[in-house]
Amino acid sequence: MTDAPAALSRHVESFLEMMAVERGASPHTLAAYGRDLADFTASLKGGDILHATAGDLVAYVAIMKRRAMAPRTAARRISCLRQFYKFLFAENLRADDPTATLDAPKQGRSLPKYLTEAEVEALLAAARELPRRPVRATALLELIYATGLRVSELVGLPVAAVRGGAQALIVRGKGSKERMIPIGAAAREAIEAYLAVRVADIPPDPGSKGVQTKGKGAARAPTSPWLFPSDGKAGHLMRDGFAKLLTEIAIAAGISPSRVSPHVLRHSFATHLLAHGADLRSLQQMLGHADISTTQIYTHVLEERLRRLVTDHHPLAHLKL
Repeated sequence: MTDAPAALSRHVESFLEMMAVERGASPHTLAAYGRDLADFTASLKGGDILHATAGDLVAYVAIMKRRAMAPRTAARRISCLRQFYKFLFAENLRADDPTATLDAPKQGRSLPKYLTEAEVEALLAAARELPRRPVRATALLELIYATGLRVSELVGLPVAAVRGGAQALIVRGKGSKERMIPIGAAAREAIEAYLAVRVADIPPDPGSKGVQTKGKGAARAPTSPWLFPSDGKAGHLMRDGFAKLLTEIAIAAGISPSRVSPHVLRHSFATHLLAHGADLRSLQQMLGHADISTTQIYTHVLEERLRRLVTDHHPLAHLKL
């Protein structure tokens, strides 16, 4: 089911199965939780994770602190442990929840990294001039910037989602929850341009000797259910493939590749929308955040917008005392 370590207990396997079936956790989340629980089990030095005590958990938090683990990573591991022991308690496998009084490391509030609108324009201009597959590169870049999709959502889009000049995307995100995201005109045009040449990216059917679409006995053109097909095992462009493409585009645009990533483009989408008047609730829906508090990392934009609003429009703002 997952690529979690084989040595994990049957209780951990049951927990991961519940997370997959009932909560729709992604394979990446399941793998991370498996590693987290395996690491905690190792800290017990032969002890059974089922019978771990509150003291064992406090000791593990101290171990993470000695490792100088990033607060966000430590918080995720504690969240995993909390969910695991709540599961055991709910299933009557434990009479108590040892995480009930456990404190998570405090996380400093870091502002999301994003590009300026001019830098995004430079990336788009560079994508259009790439020597190889510029139409596909432009469609990918326009689409992620226009919708704020997670990279896994972008590369795994079905072609049916954009057929017929769709004005909006229906995306199945984390937890298998669906959301609708409008698509702007520039992104729609880039997608239509790519659909016209997309067949060149579809790998031929096994045993095919090429594509012949006209004449008697003509072979059928190869097909793919994915918007961005590839000859890899998954059948579509992978996350690392898109990351490499972004590096190529960033270099061509004269922007440091270290500043450009799929998540930075997602942050840029959100930041620029708020800067132009979008509200947090609408943004939350488009980003697929379950909790509005996650979307509130972008309030630095709202604070700046409010400051400009007061400075530019309040009747006393320019009054010299």
